[in-house]
Amino acid sequence: MYSDFNIHQARNTAIIVTLVAALFILLQLLAVPTAKAVEELSARELGSHCALLSNDPEGVDAQYCIRYIQGFIDGAVATDARVMLSVEDIFNREETFSERAIRTRMPSNADRSRAANLAGFCLGDPLPLRDVVDLVVADLAALPEDKEQDVAAMEVVYASLKRHYPCDQ
Repeated sequence: MYSDFNIHQARNTAIIVTLVAALFILLQLLAVPTAKAVEELSARELGSHCALLSNDPEGVDAQYCIRYIQGFIDGAVATDARVMLSVEDIFNREETFSERAIRTRMPSNADRSRAANLAGFCLGDPLPLRDVVDLVVADLAALPEDKEQDVAAMEVVYASLKRHYPCDQ
């Protein structure tokens, strides 16, 4: 009888310790501030990096500026090419699995140029990246100071590309 009491007491103690530990972990998780998955880059921050482009084109800030704009362009075109191919796939149901896999593995240059219309800007023939960057940087520099705080860098870059490189309709 005495051993049954010890077994029940040990089991109850184990349950209580487990519940207290779980409660402690839960409280710790609740105390951690929520974080965004990706922090949005402001036009002001991008502009501060890009302002140093003319003085030190090989510097860290200048490269940050150039690579951000290049990444924006690459990402827009690549994403739009994938979206376009997926939409076309919906209408082309007669394709075999192998044909679709080959077609959608890596978008071709033709697919990218067709998709550029979805992006809203068309760079056309290969352009020197620096020419494109210089136009975007000029638009960043022309933003009124009060507007820079509220605008995301991606919005300014996108608007600049659409304005300087519109697609022929």
